[in-house]
Amino acid sequence: MDTLSTLSLALGSSWASGINVYATVGFLGLFGRLGWLSLPESLHALTHPLVFAIALFLYLVEFVADKIPAIDSLWDSIQTFIRVPAGAVLAWAAVGGVSEELKVAAALIGGSLALSSHATKSSLRAAVNLSPEPFSNWFLSIGEDLLVVFSVWAMVSHPYLMLGILVIFLLFFAWFARWIWGVFRRIFRRKPPLEGQLHSVR
Repeated sequence: MDTLSTLSLALGSSWASGINVYATVGFLGLFGRLGWLSLPESLHALTHPLVFAIALFLYLVEFVADKIPAIDSLWDSIQTFIRVPAGAVLAWAAVGGVSEELKVAAALIGGSLALSSHATKSSLRAAVNLSPEPFSNWFLSIGEDLLVVFSVWAMVSHPYLMLGILVIFLLFFAWFARWIWGVFRRIFRRKPPLEGQLHSVR
């Protein structure tokens, strides 16, 4: 694979893992096995039937868990310890036979990308889960799954498209992170109710 394709695969797979690691691994392996995608030798392990079968089974479990608000938030919390390391490992493997220094750098960047997409997904889902109706949560969950499948195809077949998606996401994440930080600052700037009552008594 050329440099652009390798970069797209390493960054794209890490980012998609932060959204749904099981779908990313499962569909990369399945599509690679069927010959629909050409994966580098360093990722051929994903095409083993046992690997992508387990990943797709866990994806089905997550597909159901994502539709239940109470379980969804707990599931996302647990997945922090799976999606981020998996994103780093995928980036490490995707860069292939480069120096160890570049592999470590790829793992650090991949893990950071996975963390950013995971944090964005978890925050949005937590906000949507507050809604009393379940349909917005279902639509968002299905939209995330479709985005991951589309990204699996784009990161190998259309590297420019995948890299463009990543640029748009990073711009959104920069705005979103500032918005979240602003919310927390406003919350912590408020006086506690007890402190306000003491001042009124004085």
